[in-house]
Amino acid sequence: MKRVIRFSRFFIPAAIISAGLILFSIIGYATKGFNLGVDFQPGINQTVQLAYPVGSVSYSDKGNAELRVSDKDLTLVFSGAEIEQRTVVLSYQDYGTIKELVGVLTAEAGVEVSVDPTQEGFPSNLLLPTSQGNTLISQNAIKLHRAASGEGELFSTIEQVREAISGLGKISVQTLKPESSQRYLIRVEDPGEDPNFSATARQAVVSGLESVFGQDRVVVLKTDFVGARYSQGLSRTSLLLVGATLLLIFLYSLIRFKAGYAIGAVLAIAQDAIVMVGFIVWTRMEFSSMTIAAILTILGYSINDTIVQFDRIREQKRLQPNEKFIDVVNDSLTLTFGRTIITTATTMLTVLALFFFTTGSMRDFALALFVGMVSGTYSTIFIASGFVTWWYSRNKKTKQPKIANAAQPSGNAF
Repeated sequence: MKRVIRFSRFFIPAAIISAGLILFSIIGYATKGFNLGVDFQPGINQTVQLAYPVGSVSYSDKGNAELRVSDKDLTLVFSGAEIEQRTVVLSYQDYGTIKELVGVLTAEAGVEVSVDPTQEGFPSNLLLPTSQGNTLISQNAIKLHRAASGEGELFSTIEQVREAISGLGKISVQTLKPESSQRYLIRVEDPGEDPNFSATARQAVVSGLESVFGQDRVVVLKTDFVGARYSQGLSRTSLLLVGATLLLIFLYSLIRFKAGYAIGAVLAIAQDAIVMVGFIVWTRMEFSSMTIAAILTILGYSINDTIVQFDRIREQKRLQPNEKFIDVVNDSLTLTFGRTIITTATTMLTVLALFFFTTGSMRDFALALFVGMVSGTYSTIFIASGFVTWWYSRNKKTKQPKIANAAQPSGNAF
């Protein structure tokens, strides 16, 4: 006979631990609050890279010409009604230096290249990929930049970047890996005084950095702007999403099971959400739309595991009608324990891969998922099942006196 694990012994200690975690999370939220990402606070979120200017490329012949630079090659696309449409791909493996690339580009009719002679000898794979803006060199010349070739060419630190833009108000600067790329994520909060804040702040960041690090050494890779109205609306929408999720899960559990099961399921996933919020608050992880996605994902993952456990409890109750309910719960949890561990462990492998091999918001997303999965497994076994056990025993005690009173004869025999 399979050994039955007495999970019920830990129901009360687990309830105490959960109460402590919830209290700890509430205290953290009340004292620290969220480290709001740019999604939830008005302002700009700008990714810049400090690099060396190489030169510029333009086109003055018929038709259009587009220049795209990637990590592996440089692509030149010619199109238009008056010329032959063709694509020229220059691989860095075939043209190892910037000088070799320039020689091929200038051989194309109408393509004009202006390059600093001191930059020609550097490897072509140091060129920065084109990231935003118009890549048609037939309309405007495109400036080429290259990354530092080694530690000896690094010319910036995060402290210098902060100092360069310190006059822009409330800012935050984060170094993006690898540090040798001299790539930074800069956030500037919008105080709501300038109607053209997105344009002026973007230019102010570039001007501030160029005043310290030199002209044409700042490459804007990406710029996001969030308005005050949008950030407030997103906050309200996020709260509504979590609340609506809890309500729908309660209704689903109420229809499929009984009231005790529904309340237990909602208590378990509510605890998961609060624990994740506490973890985010105390670790100062950025609270963004990705974080909301992680919380909602865990709510779905946790309720799925809880429904499996409840189905097993209900089935075992039918198979063992004379057994004590607490024994039925222990049997059911024991039968599904292996499945729960295997499912959680295999899912965690993917989550850990995301955590170790990604950066930025995706890495935070994976970390939040990992914490939520641990909490979800724990709450399913000890909180949801523990509450259902308490609910059943409470209802049984309230029914017993009524039965006893009904069986007792009323009045005297005479």
